[in-house]
Amino acid sequence: MSQTSQELGRWGENRAAEYLQENGYSLIAQNVRTPYGEIDLIVQKIHESSENDLTTVFVEVKTRSSQSFGYPEEAITPRKRENLISAVEHYLQENPDLAGYWRIDVIAIEQYPNRSPIINHFENAVQ
Repeated sequence: MSQTSQELGRWGENRAAEYLQENGYSLIAQNVRTPYGEIDLIVQKIHESSENDLTTVFVEVKTRSSQSFGYPEEAITPRKRENLISAVEHYLQENPDLAGYWRIDVIAIEQYPNRSPIINHFENAVQ
């Protein structure tokens, strides 16, 4: 049975959330809608330079089941970057309690039949 692109995307977001939690991140929110687009995942992790501070990470997840359209991370176009930054800035204005360290990461997932998913985490990928 083949998956729709929405089902594949939802599956990828869930795998990305699991991956992040396994790597020390705490899930804050998933599929947050803003006037500028959706933020797939919002997570937090203790900041590298200070155990008392948290880094809020906004994550864009891209999932592919073939390379027909290239690697998943190649779907982050300049326009998508602008929309992500605007969405994050809007979210931070609406949630001032998250002020402090933040960044935008991309998680690219490739899922092929009869294979474990390939997960690539690009930290601070959108600036």
